[in-house]
Amino acid sequence: MIVEVCANSISSALAAEQAGADRVELCSELGLGGITPSYGFLKTAVATLNISLHVLIRPRSGDFTYTSEEFDVMLADIALCKSLGVAGVVSGALLKDGSIDRLRTAMLIQQSEGMSFTFHRAFDWVPDPLASAEALDAMGVDCLLSSGQKRKAMEGIELLQQLKNRLSKVVVMPGGGVREEEARQLKSLGFRALHLSAVKQQRQLDNTPGVSMISPAMIGDEYVWQSDPEIISAVVHSVK
Repeated sequence: MIVEVCANSISSALAAEQAGADRVELCSELGLGGITPSYGFLKTAVATLNISLHVLIRPRSGDFTYTSEEFDVMLADIALCKSLGVAGVVSGALLKDGSIDRLRTAMLIQQSEGMSFTFHRAFDWVPDPLASAEALDAMGVDCLLSSGQKRKAMEGIELLQQLKNRLSKVVVMPGGGVREEEARQLKSLGFRALHLSAVKQQRQLDNTPGVSMISPAMIGDEYVWQSDPEIISAVVHSVK
């Protein structure tokens, strides 16, 4: 059974390899659902690790609908991953109604030719999961990461089993709340891969900073925060 660890730093990736994981999904900002890691992170991981590396291609947090410029960034990031010799990418795109953006997903798959392609947990938002999964199967997706449209994989196990039994080519990879006992259950049910982050909190600082650098109001699934040209223009005109 393939054990994939979602690693948010080079330290996490090294820990995954040392602990016996088969594969690492590299990403940044786990608390935001993960975004594409930096070039430096990717280059260091490729040079340092000996296990298979997949890379999350998601240019920002929030929803999975993208502007044309954001989508160009995604395509460029896949090209970078290919040039570095990465084994696979993890990505996907949705339409505003939550359904799979088949055109853009097909373009992502085409861009990643020669690498493995995993459709990520955007799948857990789609309104018709069985039909959507069959569409991904037909499109050539290699792996589907899902919690069965629930917070944790074992809560969504009924759907995950339906997906596993229905899809002919796609490897259904449960993820979300997976620990030792859940892993045993998933193996006994016949799943071929599982996904976990396996993180624990570690304090880095001696003292709590007086000013937080985190803006909780900007964290959410339904909204995307973007620079407002009117605000910028007003500030520029006020000082020029």
